[in-house]
Amino acid sequence: MTTPTHPAKALQAFLRSETSGGILLIAAAALALLVANSGLAPSYQHALHVEIAGMSVLHWINDGLMALFFLLVGLEIKREFLVGHLASWSDRILPGLAALGGMIVPALLYMLIAGRTEGLARGWAIPCATDIAFALGVIAMLGKRVPVSLKVFLTTVAIVDDMGAVAIIALVYTAGIKLVPLLAALAVIAVMALLNRSGVMRLWPYLICAVLLWAAVLSSGVHATVAGVIAAMMIPVCAEEESCPLRQLEHALHPWSAFLIVPLFGFANAGVSFTGMTWADIVSPLPLAVAAGLFIGKQIGVLGSVWLAVRSPLATKPEGASWPQIYGVALLCGVGFTMSLFIGGLAFDQPLLIDEVKIGVLAGSLISALAGYGLLRMTTSRP
Repeated sequence: MTTPTHPAKALQAFLRSETSGGILLIAAAALALLVANSGLAPSYQHALHVEIAGMSVLHWINDGLMALFFLLVGLEIKREFLVGHLASWSDRILPGLAALGGMIVPALLYMLIAGRTEGLARGWAIPCATDIAFALGVIAMLGKRVPVSLKVFLTTVAIVDDMGAVAIIALVYTAGIKLVPLLAALAVIAVMALLNRSGVMRLWPYLICAVLLWAAVLSSGVHATVAGVIAAMMIPVCAEEESCPLRQLEHALHPWSAFLIVPLFGFANAGVSFTGMTWADIVSPLPLAVAAGLFIGKQIGVLGSVWLAVRSPLATKPEGASWPQIYGVALLCGVGFTMSLFIGGLAFDQPLLIDEVKIGVLAGSLISALAGYGLLRMTTSRP
């Protein structure tokens, strides 16, 4: 007889894959920087812009492979809300408020620094996201020093954060809409909903629909990665792990996402050349706003929201965690690597501005990672 999935065991498996994938992502980003500032830079740029079936390699990574990443994000969100650590309203309050504060304050700080510079206001959402793989990769380096409750808190904040980022991508960074492909996408969604409602538990019909949905959304003007999240919402979840389409697909996608898709995205998008760059370029409004939003805005937004929630009757502190430890996790929320780079690529199409976004994301994420790691190491003891 098959036993229901235990949320704690599912979370442990999730953390293992995300933390190891996060370490690989860090290595891929570092390699991209080395290559972009070496004699291999021209070959690196040429390879990214080679055309395959009408799209460049970079386009295939960002709009194709990342759709699979967003499909996995959608599956994780759905599972957490239905049978996981966000299944009840009491569980959702603290990470939900922390994520909300961690999006609003960085956006406001970005606009305060860069909003008045012509053409830069469009990037306000870049520092709003937390990179769960990168952040958990940092926290994994501390081993069992960090209470499990804080790892769960960081994971759930990042998941809610991802929901907000997906909504922003769909609503803010959508170009002109083409009606016919959009209607086709809606028709595919209706078919998937009908399959779900009819109790179809085989995975392959949903996968076929997901591919059709991606193609329709790509042609419609809505960013193609949104199709991944929408498809995930249509895939059934159930208590029986072996027969559950959502769990089957999630298990199948996790290693591909953690060990190939996300590191490949990092390698393709983190490469920025510092040749000829001056200090004035590094502290210009765009990179400064992104870095400040991630490092300063995130910690203020997350920690402030948690403090207010705990001071009210709404929520309690994560079990066994001190305020300095919560502050350390708030700092790690400023690691915005993958999603921040992704949104930056949607916000701007000028190579110079995209490079400035990369500098800001790398600087803000690195400072947040080092500060969070240092504080957590000082405030936790080896078990």
